[in-house]
Amino acid sequence: MALRWRISALVAAAACAVAAAVGVLVHEFSRSRELSQARESARVTLDRAAVTYTRTGEVQGSGAALDAPGLPGDLRDLVEQGRRGTEFTTGPAGPAMWAARPAGSRVLSVRVDLTTTMRDIGALDASIVVAGLITTAVVLPLGVLTAGRMSRRLRTAAGTARRIAAGDLDARIAAGPRPRDEIADISTAVDTMAGALQKRLLGEQRFTADVAHELRTPLMGLVTAAELLPEGEAAGYVRDRVRVLGTLVEELLEISRLDAGAEHADMSPCPVGPLVRDVVARTGPATTVVGADEAADTDGDADGLADGDADGDAGAATVRTDSRRLERILTNLVVNAHRHGRAPVVVTVSGDGRTVTVRDHGPGYPRTLLDDGPQRFRTGARERGTGHGLGLTIALGQAQVIGATLEFGDAPGGGALATLRLPAVPPPAGADPAGPAER
Repeated sequence: MALRWRISALVAAAACAVAAAVGVLVHEFSRSRELSQARESARVTLDRAAVTYTRTGEVQGSGAALDAPGLPGDLRDLVEQGRRGTEFTTGPAGPAMWAARPAGSRVLSVRVDLTTTMRDIGALDASIVVAGLITTAVVLPLGVLTAGRMSRRLRTAAGTARRIAAGDLDARIAAGPRPRDEIADISTAVDTMAGALQKRLLGEQRFTADVAHELRTPLMGLVTAAELLPEGEAAGYVRDRVRVLGTLVEELLEISRLDAGAEHADMSPCPVGPLVRDVVARTGPATTVVGADEAADTDGDADGLADGDADGDAGAATVRTDSRRLERILTNLVVNAHRHGRAPVVVTVSGDGRTVTVRDHGPGYPRTLLDDGPQRFRTGARERGTGHGLGLTIALGQAQVIGATLEFGDAPGGGALATLRLPAVPPPAGADPAGPAER
């Protein structure tokens, strides 16, 4: 149940409880007072009648009676013991207050009719019930309105927190200062946290960019020095490590541009099938490409051709996107599948060309990647091999630049499955993209 309705139900319950409590207290007080007055009146009348009976031997005109037939049995027994008393009864004749005392061998009693008094108390009870209903009807809408305002403010704070978690670090609640307002305190705390988080992440991004830029100059010297080394096993190893370092620096620079929002999509018509075949051909290891008609066969035994060849109908559709960035995304996905998974690697293109999946038959993506998304310098599991964890991060960032969605999951039957979905209406060229989500 939403907080708004919980608070409204609590207000209604509180109003009803207060009305009921007030009604019970007023009823008991009024009834007790009326009975006390009736008892006192009966006693006074009884004493006067006793004086008259003593003087004249009669009780006519005194309001009392001798041996009244309707006298309650308990009160009669009390008088027979030589004592006096009163008793309230609600018999067929109606509510009444009795008072009795001994009069020689007889019983002298007085009956005060309370029918009108009890009727007045009943009318008072009905008035209290009506007043309680009216009060509840007035208080409940005010409670709903107040609870609605609180709920809206909390939903605004929650929505802003979700935007911040999704990567929009400029999102703020911007709640005005309100003394002794807990919701305003929460909103201010969220804004403060967002500001501190944004400052820290921007500092890390600047540090990454600065490190990458500073490494380029010594890296170029290393490349030149490696080329001057005499041929041999050691020279080959040094050149290979220099190439790895150069790739890492370029990837760091690319991530820095994505973080800074400096990347913009250059949209143009792009035939997805030929682009996929070019990517597969350049990645080197055998990869199977499956077209729309063969999408169900993803176990490596499809009729699509390996080593970069594919059925001529595979992904023949043309979509409007940034072909260079799409090529970068697919290259990273295929390379990651070969590096961290196991053959066969299958690339499937949908009939409209807007969905491309890359599947391997290895251990699958680690749970941390499925829960939190790709993270820099983390491959997730030792069995997935070595790497810097930047390939999938760059693929996710480039997908956001072209307005596509990139999802990671487990394939049926085992293996890792990456699904790239291109938008039906791509973002306009030059649109300011969102940076990659780093969670």
